Amino acid sequence: MTTPDHEHQPSTPDPASRDRIYRSPLGILGGVALLAIVFWLGIDALVRGESRTQWLALAAMILIVPLASAFTLRPAVYANEERLRIRNPLRVIVLPWGQIASLRSGYSNEVVATSGTKYQLWAIPVSLRARKKAAQHADRTAAKTNAAGRGGGDRAPGGRGRGFAASHGAADAHGPMRAETDKIMDDLRELLENHGEAESAQGEVTVRWAYEVVGPAIAGAVLLLILLAVG
Repeated sequence: MTTPDHEHQPSTPDPASRDRIYRSPLGILGGVALLAIVFWLGIDALVRGESRTQWLALAAMILIVPLASAFTLRPAVYANEERLRIRNPLRVIVLPWGQIASLRSGYSNEVVATSGTKYQLWAIPVSLRARKKAAQHADRTAAKTNAAGRGGGDRAPGGRGRGFAASHGAADAHGPMRAETDKIMDDLRELLENHGEAESAQGEVTVRWAYEVVGPAIAGAVLLLILLAVG
């Protein structure tokens, strides 16, 4: 499940500069647990191991820590009235709304640029289990509503039973149950629809590699290969 938050930029109070931030709490929790295990094993090897073991542990940590952080803690999606900024594990993609053709949800959530290029939203993972649960809830609600509509008892004005009216009132008040990530995609589609044609939402798509992740990971991999090669 992914939760929204808000990020305020101190330079201006204008609503267009306020970001909605979407991240995956489960991803963050998993990343913290994974990094805790890596540091625990790595530090133990550095403290108790022999010289070669210490170097192997150091190289492994230099390789694993940035990659583990990149795929768990780093992913985030920032959305405001001007653009969508996607912070994926190894890249940062900035797409003005005017450059976005659609937002798709299948087995993964992704953005399709007007050029046809697709970018996956790592911070908004699809939960098939949550979708199934939402669908089952909708089926149960529909069944109860139909049963109330066919049932006897007191009837409200218009010829329908009070149970029918109450059921529909509850459904109208809360709307259909949906998976959390599907709700987030609905929010992003609404931003696209409302601001896709705005002058402030035009521009070029920019893609930047996360060298702060790639650099240390490559260094750790090279050091690890050298240590394994020399035996």
